[in-house]
Amino acid sequence: MSHPLFGFPPSLASHLKKWNRAPIAIKLAMFIALLIVTGMGMLGLTVLQHQKNVLSAQVENMGNTLARHLAGSASDMVMADDVLGLQTLVKSLPDNNVLGVLVLSEDGETLASSGLLPAEELVESQRKKSLLRKVNAFEWQESSASHTLISFISPIEYNELAAGHVVLTFSRSAMLESLGESRMMIIMMTSLTTLLAIGIAFVMSRHLSRPIQQLVVASQEIERGNYTYRLVENRNDEIGDLEQAFNQMAEGLLRKTQVENAFSRYVSSNVARKIMERPDQIELGGRHVQASVVFADMVGFTGVAEKLPPKAVIELLNEYFSYISTISGLYKGHIDKFIGDCAMIVFGVPDEDKEHEFHALACAVMIRKLIMRLNEIRIRNGLLPVYFKIGVNSGIMVAGNLGSQERMDYTVIGDTVNLASRLSDVAGSNQIVVLDELYQHPEIKERFIAQPFQTINVRGKQKPVVTWLVEDVSGEHQQLMATRIDIILEGKFST
Repeated sequence: MSHPLFGFPPSLASHLKKWNRAPIAIKLAMFIALLIVTGMGMLGLTVLQHQKNVLSAQVENMGNTLARHLAGSASDMVMADDVLGLQTLVKSLPDNNVLGVLVLSEDGETLASSGLLPAEELVESQRKKSLLRKVNAFEWQESSASHTLISFISPIEYNELAAGHVVLTFSRSAMLESLGESRMMIIMMTSLTTLLAIGIAFVMSRHLSRPIQQLVVASQEIERGNYTYRLVENRNDEIGDLEQAFNQMAEGLLRKTQVENAFSRYVSSNVARKIMERPDQIELGGRHVQASVVFADMVGFTGVAEKLPPKAVIELLNEYFSYISTISGLYKGHIDKFIGDCAMIVFGVPDEDKEHEFHALACAVMIRKLIMRLNEIRIRNGLLPVYFKIGVNSGIMVAGNLGSQERMDYTVIGDTVNLASRLSDVAGSNQIVVLDELYQHPEIKERFIAQPFQTINVRGKQKPVVTWLVEDVSGEHQQLMATRIDIILEGKFST
């Protein structure tokens, strides 16, 4: 699949996009380095190739000369069948350059040899070629040798008659070592020059692009939510005007965030966000939505309030409401309102949630579990336990702005909401009551543990409704809840 605009594969287009976003300093340094490396590389390759050709020619000239000289020296001995003389001759030749000598008869029989020798098959094939040329050179690799070898085969002639062949073997290590030293020198010079050029280009480009980089850093701080970040305005050019405009923008964002934060303390954060996104479109009215609602009501609050001073009562309510607010946020819900000692939690509005039924029930179960853990701590500390009764319901309800043009409230209303409040009324201490219709939902029944409760009469409904007591979540969700409760009690979740 190609890029729709340029015909590049997606991976290549991604790399090109990253390169286009690279800092100016990096781009300039890379281009200069590329030019230098290319130029030095081409120069180095030319020098190395020339040196290789010169050394190869020298080796061939030396090999040809020695092979012809040896062939001339051995001709009389070959004709006289002087094997001892030939053996003495070949043993006197090997040194640091000559690694092997071989003297063959006209029939290819070995008359004398010393040092490293090519394979017989290779010698035979080269011997036939040498019939057409005075001296023939060929390269080969000895398994025991660590370097490439080159051999020269020359015919032995006596009075213009072919009498045999001589084979001289040389090492090309000296030539290769010289080429290696030259290559290393060129690489070192290229590297040093490249590093120097990159350093100079980088310093210059950093100096030129520093104001832009400061703007980038400032924009990143703003993106992270640090609206107090400001640029130092110390320029009198266009960059200075840009710095001033940026600081004014940051100040405006800071004020907007402060208003949003203050606003979200009175309404849920997602409702506040939607209102701030379109403040000119706020109007009375609502819409039908499929959502869930939870009522968590403190049991015996009047008796508790009578036994505590007002400040302690407020602190107690705020503590538990903070826990409930944190848990609702974990399950994509939000506090619709606090009604005295009762918290009303909504799921599925204003943001759609396809699993609002599960999230509402899971939130209720986690509230119940947390209350039980808190009571254990309170009892150990000699304090009275606190209990909640919870009702959960799901269905069609009306969500929208209710009130007047001067003062309005975003909330949910309807029979579904009223029934959830009624379910919390019939629940006992630390009980969660739901309708049979909600519990029998396939996505709910297999994920929660419950038992039948009461059949109750509800105002506005002709027939009694069947209810269930939800006791716990099932399976892996139990461990997840336990972990989250531990974290909440350690104060690691923000409220």
